[in-house]
Amino acid sequence: MVHGIYIPAADAWDIEAREYVHLEDYQSAVDGWIEAVDLPDFGCTLFVNEDGLLRGLPYNRRATYLWWYHVPQARDRARLVGDVVAVGLAYAEIGESTNLSPNSGELLLGNTPCQVEMQGLESLERRWTPTGEQSYIDAMIGVTLLMEYAPEWTLRVVPAR
Repeated sequence: MVHGIYIPAADAWDIEAREYVHLEDYQSAVDGWIEAVDLPDFGCTLFVNEDGLLRGLPYNRRATYLWWYHVPQARDRARLVGDVVAVGLAYAEIGESTNLSPNSGELLLGNTPCQVEMQGLESLERRWTPTGEQSYIDAMIGVTLLMEYAPEWTLRVVPAR
């Protein structure tokens, strides 16, 4: 059994923890054949519907920005559509999924208040944006958008102080 996170495409639906045992569990969650999208620095694999774009599934804003934040070279090249499952990275030797780390799970579920840390080129001083505490997803979306307009800043999402 693999512990993961279900990220629905509809923002009105909550992200939730789920357990996955069989391939059919993943397929049911994404409504079709699965395709893996790895986020190595987050220790996560996203499973998406392989035919989601062809089927016209709805844009998944939260999963897309998670991908863009952790894999910047993917930014603005593609979007993730449909409901998404997040689990730990697969074991390379056997290709089986692993549990999403508790830390990553808590971040995605919104249980860890976060804030955006900023550092300019001319200064070693780090500052925090005035938005205050927010969920990891909201902070990550904000950072990803800011990165487009303020490339001179180093931006990252950190647990709130």
